Amino acid sequence: MALTKIITPGITDDDVTLAKMAAGTDGNIISYDTSGNPVAVATGSVGQVLTSAGAGAVPSFQAAAAGGKLLQVTYATYSTEKTFNSTSYVSLGLVGTITPSSTSSKIYVLISAQGTCDNNDNIQMKIDRNGTSVYATNGYFMSNQSGTMRSNFPLMALDSPSSTSERTYTLYGLSNGGATVQTNEAGAPTSITLMEIAG
Repeated sequence: MALTKIITPGITDDDVTLAKMAAGTDGNIISYDTSGNPVAVATGSVGQVLTSAGAGAVPSFQAAAAGGKLLQVTYATYSTEKTFNSTSYVSLGLVGTITPSSTSSKIYVLISAQGTCDNNDNIQMKIDRNGTSVYATNGYFMSNQSGTMRSNFPLMALDSPSSTSERTYTLYGLSNGGATVQTNEAGAPTSITLMEIAG
């Protein structure tokens, strides 16, 4: 009676070496799909990091988080003298624009302005972004004194426009009591600096 050798198919530990694996794409990583089958994770771009999507999902290469980083800066000035006595907000001519690179970015607004005011009056200012007020002074610049007062106006605001379209920031002012207010006296410039901060 002939004897038959029974061979149990299978691979034992260390049977498969790198030399015996099928060729793949340079930079790909082997993972498993939602069915538990082997899958190649596509090669990412320079600077990207491998990011887990949690259980049941294949990881992928994503841009590295950049929270808090300064992404871009724009700067503008305005030096045309402006005189008004409106008790409602009027544009003071200073305008800055910036196009955020991400909807999660924040825009830091820094304004340096100056002006004069007569007859015990005060000037109040605000920063407007595309029709939306993002900052208004709680008090008034300049002290209540007789005669002409001159003052500098530093304004700062941190805005979240949630957009990747160009955003326009405009400086507005009003005369609290209706007296004459003058900004950019003798052509002295105001300036606006816009800084995009990664969210």
